[in-house]
Amino acid sequence: MIIIQLNQRQQRIIEIVKENQPITSENIAAALNVTRATLRSDLAILTMTGILDARPKVGYFYTGISQINLLGNDIKEKKVEDIMGMPVVVKKDVSLYDVIVEMFLSDVGSIFIIDDDENLCGVVSRKDLLKATIGGFDINKMPIGMIMTRTPNVVTVKKQDSIILAARKIIEHEVDSIPVVEVDDDNKTKVLGRISKTNITKLFLEIAGD
Repeated sequence: MIIIQLNQRQQRIIEIVKENQPITSENIAAALNVTRATLRSDLAILTMTGILDARPKVGYFYTGISQINLLGNDIKEKKVEDIMGMPVVVKKDVSLYDVIVEMFLSDVGSIFIIDDDENLCGVVSRKDLLKATIGGFDINKMPIGMIMTRTPNVVTVKKQDSIILAARKIIEHEVDSIPVVEVDDDNKTKVLGRISKTNITKLFLEIAGD
């Protein structure tokens, strides 16, 4: 069996939950003298791997699982290119309305924006589009480039990166998906794919099933 190597804070979280379950994330953070945001990735890992169970409005429980192999060598060896999906991209001068339609038809949480040379220049999420529509903008006339998050503020991964790195970026930056890119010698960024929470969750289930 291949065992997960938990860090000291994750092990301490398990001890706190064992002693005080059910316990909220606020109380766990207080016991460790850190913020809830600091614990977000640790709690995500502990719940996704089944060590802790979370119930809305109740708190965290210890499941009794102390050793698991869900995130062992199988997942450590996986690269982004092994599970990435096709990206959904639009040009920066496309209207907000057309992007909303594209997002609905493609059933994705974010769309990647490219310039006239097809280089990545931004990303837009459902939240961005919601803010724009509530703000009273003319969605038929305003180009998506006006509200997108621009590079270099866009979080990316490369196809050779590990799944663990991609998962960490998604959790830490609280995004639905991130673009898989390739940067050429002229520092131009091409979008090759898309890695999302769904891709990673499916991989977990496949490994658990095996």
